[in-house]
Amino acid sequence: MDSKKDIVDTAAAAGTFKTLAAALDAAGLVDTLKGAGPFTVFAPTDAAFAKLPAGTVEGLLKDKAKLSAILTYHVVAGKVMAADVIKLDSAKTVNGQSVAIKVVDGKVQVNGATVTSADIEASNGVIHVIDAVLIPKD
Repeated sequence: MDSKKDIVDTAAAAGTFKTLAAALDAAGLVDTLKGAGPFTVFAPTDAAFAKLPAGTVEGLLKDKAKLSAILTYHVVAGKVMAADVIKLDSAKTVNGQSVAIKVVDGKVQVNGATVTSADIEASNGVIHVIDAVLIPKD
C-alpha cells in the first residue's frame, strides 16, 4: 500500500472497510483521522460490522454521539506497531476507555476481536484489521 495515503484513504483503498468509512463520515470523524496523528486504528471490516445484530449499523448511523463513541473506541493516539501491541495488556483509546489486549495462540486479540492483519502503515499512523466491532461500556 502507498504509505503516503492517510488512514482514511488507506482504508478506503482496501475496499473492505465501506461500512467503517460510512460510519466515520456519519460521525464527522473523517477530518480527524486525516489529521496529523499519529493514530493507531483497530479497523473492523465490513464482515465485522455484518456480525452485529440486524439494524444496529443503521441505528448507529442515525445516532452521531453513540456512533462517535464506538468509533473513537477503535482509535489509540500514537503509532503502535504490532511488535509493541503484543507487549501491552491494554491501551487507552481516544474514547477515554481502555481496550484489553492479549495474545492467544500467537494472534493478538483486542477485547476478544482478533487482529487479522497488522501493521498497515499510513502517512499518519497504522491500521490493524480486526474481525469484530468493539463496543465500549455505556
